[in-house]
Amino acid sequence: MPTLALILLTVAITLIVVLVIANLTSGEKKIEHKIERLYASSSPQFIRSMGLLLGPPVVGGNRFAVLVNGDEIFPSMLEAIRSAQSTLTFESFIYWSGAIGEAFARALSDKAREGVAVHVLVDWVGSSKMDSRYLRMLHEAGVEVIKYHKPHWTGLGRMNDRTHRKLLVIDGRIGFTGGVGIADEWTGHAQDEKHWRDTHFRVEGPAVGQMQAVFMDNWVKSTGNVLHGAPYFPELDAAGDGLAHMFSSSPSGGSDDMQLMYLMAITAATHCIDLSSAYFVPDKLTINAIVEAARRGVRVRIITPGKRIDTHTVREASRACWGGLLAAGVQMYEYQPTMFHCKLLVVDEFLVSVGSTNFDNRSFKLNDEANLNIYDRDFARRQTAIFDADMARAKHITLDDWRRRPLAEKLLERAAALLDPQL
Repeated sequence: MPTLALILLTVAITLIVVLVIANLTSGEKKIEHKIERLYASSSPQFIRSMGLLLGPPVVGGNRFAVLVNGDEIFPSMLEAIRSAQSTLTFESFIYWSGAIGEAFARALSDKAREGVAVHVLVDWVGSSKMDSRYLRMLHEAGVEVIKYHKPHWTGLGRMNDRTHRKLLVIDGRIGFTGGVGIADEWTGHAQDEKHWRDTHFRVEGPAVGQMQAVFMDNWVKSTGNVLHGAPYFPELDAAGDGLAHMFSSSPSGGSDDMQLMYLMAITAATHCIDLSSAYFVPDKLTINAIVEAARRGVRVRIITPGKRIDTHTVREASRACWGGLLAAGVQMYEYQPTMFHCKLLVVDEFLVSVGSTNFDNRSFKLNDEANLNIYDRDFARRQTAIFDADMARAKHITLDDWRRRPLAEKLLERAAALLDPQL
């Protein structure tokens, strides 16, 4: 019997190790070498390469509106939901209990009762704080609600693969994406530490079809059902003159696409890079790309959260890697008033990239992510102005500041940095 018990214990330990490895790795090769600088962001080759390498082509005819903080974001999203005539598709990582969670549940339920086909995909982990009452409300109204990668014995190797995407598409014609989750923390206007700073975008035009396609990617994976036809993919006329494309990444298909996008954009930068990052824990390859940009004269400014952050381990791991960046002249800022949840990149006041992606290994390797890239100088300048306003509320961290931080803080940061692959 002892021998049998030992065999069973060995099998159990082996199974656990296999599952852990399966969940901590994407199973795909990583980008291991720096991207060679062959062209600048001003070259037509830049847009051509971004479109072809990342998947969807860059399309014209789009119109964009930037929505700053919950007071602008949620009313616009709810108004669009209430205007739906035929279909609503909605995907979110975080959906928690609270006033805004209930408002969305009621708005989606109302449209389903009116006969609109409503499809909701929320992450199983990210929606763990969602009131079960909302789920009953949605189901009773006829909303099709799916929880992404809910634990099941057939999918134990995918437990660490979460959908972090944030998408809302109305009638296949109006799309929203950005950084917000459905929770009261995102309401208000970042007026205090209980109300977070974030940005979301409203989109009209052909790029919305690409946004819908990204939603369908995970919907098909989760349900096996393909939603198609004119109610979901209508013919889209030009709504403006903006160039854009929506692309995605996931461990099951192109997990490196997001990091590739950032590396290509940083490598092509000539004048300036402004990065707003809620979770900034870059790997060595990405740090080297930023350092090389700074050394060739590119002004690099990065805003991250300060002490008011929802995950202190991330902040500590982030600060551990700032030395080389600061030494190269990168300007680092920590936002002071509240949690800074923005995920926005502006390159040479031309490219604006916004979506769900954090600047860390979890987003680059493990999560399902989606970003909208906009190529528009006037629009990019407006984002730079917003960045400047955020910078005015942030603390500038110099190389001397970083070097003088307490020993205990340095040790804690080194320990947190060991978790980089999961952050």
